[in-house]
Amino acid sequence: MKVDFQHTQAAHCENGVTTSLLRHHGVNQITEPLAFGIGSGLFFIYIPFMKINNGPAIAFRTQPGLIFNRTCKALGIPVERKKFSSPEQAEKILLQCLAEGRPVGCQVGVYYLTYFPKEYRFHFNAHNIIVFGKEEDQYLISDPVMEMATSLSSYELQRVRFAKGAFAPRGQLYYPKEKREVTTEQMKKAIRSGIKRNIRDMLHIPGPIAGINGIRFTAKRISKWRDKLGPKKAGSYLAQLVRMQEEIGTGGGGFRFIYAAFLQEAYAYHPLEELVDISKQFTQAGDIWRSAAVQAAGIYKGRIGSQADFDQMRDYLFAAAEVEKNAFQALSKIKWPA
Repeated sequence: MKVDFQHTQAAHCENGVTTSLLRHHGVNQITEPLAFGIGSGLFFIYIPFMKINNGPAIAFRTQPGLIFNRTCKALGIPVERKKFSSPEQAEKILLQCLAEGRPVGCQVGVYYLTYFPKEYRFHFNAHNIIVFGKEEDQYLISDPVMEMATSLSSYELQRVRFAKGAFAPRGQLYYPKEKREVTTEQMKKAIRSGIKRNIRDMLHIPGPIAGINGIRFTAKRISKWRDKLGPKKAGSYLAQLVRMQEEIGTGGGGFRFIYAAFLQEAYAYHPLEELVDISKQFTQAGDIWRSAAVQAAGIYKGRIGSQADFDQMRDYLFAAAEVEKNAFQALSKIKWPA
């Protein structure tokens, strides 16, 4: 039982799943950067009272599932999404979808993904894959961060679909309900709405922990971690930041690079020079985040670790916040054609 499905590698899991499933349903215009931008994927949030892997909860992209939902909604494509209380029911519905010739996205935990190298396995339950067939006891898997399609046994797939902990997936699966033709006008409108929503999320969410305010809030906290937590625990907190920044394959600041690519691709639909200019600012932000990741890794591994090194880490985040603030403010001033 195998769906005629084309595996495509991507920089990030949910972008890749969204792109592959929509292309399978005939939306040939979609690319990974367009899916990320239309889905308003760029974000930042730091939740100090929520712990993941013994570190603070930090995210560089929007809540899992929103990129897929938002992109499909913007393009007028209905979505089916299900969660389950029992593994048996979850597998039954999965097999039913495959029998109907339907590849499905699944939210899974990373820790027990047997095809991942051990150094990439940690307790993170918001990874996304596509299941597109079953041969004997092996489910056929398209994991966008892998070069080639792979497989998991029935037991292995059940284990990752029902991983425990924060963001427990509960067997979650999702897919576009039907094929629909997407027009150029729909793409234009979806790009505009995605940008406007991302401006709101990064500039106008109240409180100190989200968006640009969240980056600055985190920067201030980092400069105090060494004295407050001790060098070892402070280093592990920085490792958590880097782990969530990398998110299995995006690379340092990768979401910022993807957003820059989105604005460049958006230019084909909205030929406004501002989009190209602003994309360069997001590339600059990505470069700063990449430098911050190198600094954090050095502290975690013990190569550096003075208060000045933590202050340097703080300054990188302040710099990234300033660049991203200016970029989103510039986006907010664009005069879109009627």
